[in-house]
Amino acid sequence: MTKRVVILDYGSGNLRSAERALERAGADVTVTPDLTAAADADGLVVPGVGAFAACMAGVEAIDAGPMIAERVAAGRPVLGICVGMQIFFEYGDEHGTVTKGLGLLPGGVTRLTAERIPHMGWNTVTAPPESRLMDGMPDDARFYFVHSYGASGLDALRDAVVTTAAHDEPFAAVVEHGPLSVAQFHPEKSGDTGARLLRNWIDGL
Repeated sequence: MTKRVVILDYGSGNLRSAERALERAGADVTVTPDLTAAADADGLVVPGVGAFAACMAGVEAIDAGPMIAERVAAGRPVLGICVGMQIFFEYGDEHGTVTKGLGLLPGGVTRLTAERIPHMGWNTVTAPPESRLMDGMPDDARFYFVHSYGASGLDALRDAVVTTAAHDEPFAAVVEHGPLSVAQFHPEKSGDTGARLLRNWIDGL
């Protein structure tokens, strides 16, 4: 049976490219701000680009936070992408302003300390063997990143399955915590490896 996936439209994210990538990976995809549809779907995708505070404002404008939290609490799969990953943490610290996140993952998102910012382009990742999203990936799998901020407080994530990448310092590239999965890179822009990750997520719905 084809899995029903909703991409949450709250005014941010590469909605159409994510829609096309998920359809190619075998899902029946709807892009909508409708919270009932999002709550009822087999899988929910929360995209995001730009600033942490703007993404959180968009989520709050449609009052999506409680629905997302209820899905996760009920064990129903959610996938966050790029800034849509970052807002699942407790806070984002951008330009000296701290914005409260959804708080479903411990720790915060801060500016990378790398010499070159943003971290833009292809990079390899290091996945633990128990990662479901990275199952079947080659050791040299590369993904496409575009970001200046990341979750680098990896100690806070010791109860989760964390795939890391490095840009002068290590940061979380993928976090899997029960039904909640989040990716800092853009799977929809990451060619065959991104497609494999999306298929792995859909297969687990």
